[in-house]
Amino acid sequence: MRKPVIAIDGFSSTGKSSISKVIAEKLGLIHMDTGALYRGITYFALQCCKNEKDNIDLQKLISNLNKINLEFREDNGMLVLFLNNTDISSEIRTPEISENVSLIATLPEVREFLLHTQRSIAEKGGIIMDGRDIGSIVLPNADYKFFLTASIDERTKRRHLELLSLGIKTDAASVKENLILRDKTDSERTIAPLIQAKDAILIDNSQLTKKETTQLILSHIKTFNNI
Repeated sequence: MRKPVIAIDGFSSTGKSSISKVIAEKLGLIHMDTGALYRGITYFALQCCKNEKDNIDLQKLISNLNKINLEFREDNGMLVLFLNNTDISSEIRTPEISENVSLIATLPEVREFLLHTQRSIAEKGGIIMDGRDIGSIVLPNADYKFFLTASIDERTKRRHLELLSLGIKTDAASVKENLILRDKTDSERTIAPLIQAKDAILIDNSQLTKKETTQLILSHIKTFNNI
C-alpha cells in the first residue's frame, strides 16, 4: 500500500520542521524541509548575487538559478542540505538569512524553480513536507494537511532559544520584530501566500510542547498497513 503524503504548513517557529522529522521517523517517511530550500537559495544570493550597494540583485539571482544545485543527503538518519556539494545546514539558520528569505520566496521564478523538485519527490508517496504553501499550492492533493500556529510571544521565545543554541547572539526584541515582518511578508505576498488550506487541520500549539503537538498530529493520521 502506498505510504501517505503529509503537508504541514504554518508560521515561523511553530516547530514545523522538528515535528515533521519526528513524524517521519515514526511513520517511516521521508522528511523534506522546504523552507531550507528557500534559505539555500537566499544563501546563494547573499554569496553570489549582490550589487554595488551590497544588496541582493534579484535579476542576477534569477539569471543564475541554473547554477544552483540543492539536494538533501542523509547523515546519521537526518537530511542535510547541500548547495553545489557544500553542506550549508548551519549557514542557512543565521539572522541574515532570516531577514532576506521572505523576499527571495516572493519571486515567481524561484518558486517555480523549486516547485517541480518538490512535486517530483512526492509523486511516489511516503513523504512529509513542511513549509508555507505545501497544502495550498505544492501538494494540494496531500493525504493529510495540517496548519500550525502559535502566539507571537511564544514563537519569539522559541526562535530566540534556537538562535542562542546555535551560538548566534541576538536579543528577543529583534527576533520578535523579524518574525512579525516575516509573517506580514509571507501572508501578503501575491505569489503563494501563507494561508491555511481549506481542508487543513488547524493546530495552535502556543500551550503545547513539541511532543504534545506531534501526538496530536499523529492522532489524526490513520494507520497504514505498511508503516
